[in-house]
Amino acid sequence: MTQRVLVTAGAGGIGLAIARVFAADGAAVHVADVDAKAVDELVRADPRISGSVLDIADAAAVARLAEDVRQKLGGLDVLVNNAGVAGPTAAVADYPEEAWASVIGVNLNGTFNVTKAFIPMLKASKQASIVIMSSVAGRFGYPNRCAYATSKWGLVGFAKTLSMELGPLGITCNTVHPGAVEGPRIQRVLEGRAEASGRSVDEEVELALANQSIKAFVDPRDIAELVRFLAGPHARSISGQSFPIDGDSKSTQ
Repeated sequence: MTQRVLVTAGAGGIGLAIARVFAADGAAVHVADVDAKAVDELVRADPRISGSVLDIADAAAVARLAEDVRQKLGGLDVLVNNAGVAGPTAAVADYPEEAWASVIGVNLNGTFNVTKAFIPMLKASKQASIVIMSSVAGRFGYPNRCAYATSKWGLVGFAKTLSMELGPLGITCNTVHPGAVEGPRIQRVLEGRAEASGRSVDEEVELALANQSIKAFVDPRDIAELVRFLAGPHARSISGQSFPIDGDSKSTQ
């Protein structure tokens, strides 16, 4: 069976790795992303992947996405809810209300919008799966990142509920919890920390990995392969579960 896969925020980072792994496995893949240039470059480079440009916090845009997927793929077997934003760094007492609303609007409300829109297609599939990207912040508290942590914990409850509601139909739903992921984003963060602290980038790397048993950042391809497994034929009895992939992190700090 050729899987039909939707990946939100699928034109960059973890989402791009997921899209490419599924496409390489023969799936028909559609990505949704706010970055129009990245979507255009991806679909031009890989004919197995189609794309739409939208903000998942916009329910009307998500409705149009559902029509795009129906036209491009003819239905859906795998929904990967990967889109999310981090928000600013500030203590709860100083956290801007508009920033809270923005983070919750994408991470929680947006995931709800997408999932609700695609449940009818998933119900029509013979082997449907939902995978929701949470975070190490969905396992621990995260000082100065309250909206992000709250949203990522909320996604676990959402996934648990979906697994119970949709399980009788054979639809699985699980969350994946990455730690710090290898790539340009973490490199920029580490360089910023080094500039602010006066330490070297190597020293900042050591500090960043101090809370992990495995002293390495997560390869996005490893996350992608985990997602592919959870949506595959050998994971049909795995649902309502949370899968850390974080080097055995003990906290978010």
